[in-house]
Amino acid sequence: MSGMRVEVMELEDVKQGLATGTIYLVDVREPHEFSAGHIPGSINMPLSAFDPSSLPNDRPVVLSCQSGRRTLLGLQQAQEAGRADIHTHFQDSMNGWLQAGLPIER
Repeated sequence: MSGMRVEVMELEDVKQGLATGTIYLVDVREPHEFSAGHIPGSINMPLSAFDPSSLPNDRPVVLSCQSGRRTLLGLQQAQEAGRADIHTHFQDSMNGWLQAGLPIER
């Protein structure tokens, strides 16, 4: 992962980006995890079927998972596939969202 560009988006910035529609929050967890509870406004693209070329490029894509580990793998895959514009992850991911007591969708 050396040479990979990684930026961290904090909880408040994710909330703001979702509220204003200025980011795409992409949850890279598996469908059963996503359906059990996800951040409202996020879209599911599991790492097992991750296709960065199908992600939009009209606003920043921010990756999310459960703990922030799988997002780094997604960033690596995206950048290796030529999507240098995908470099941001919500490091706290679902765990941080839940710890903050924020609502989830099922």
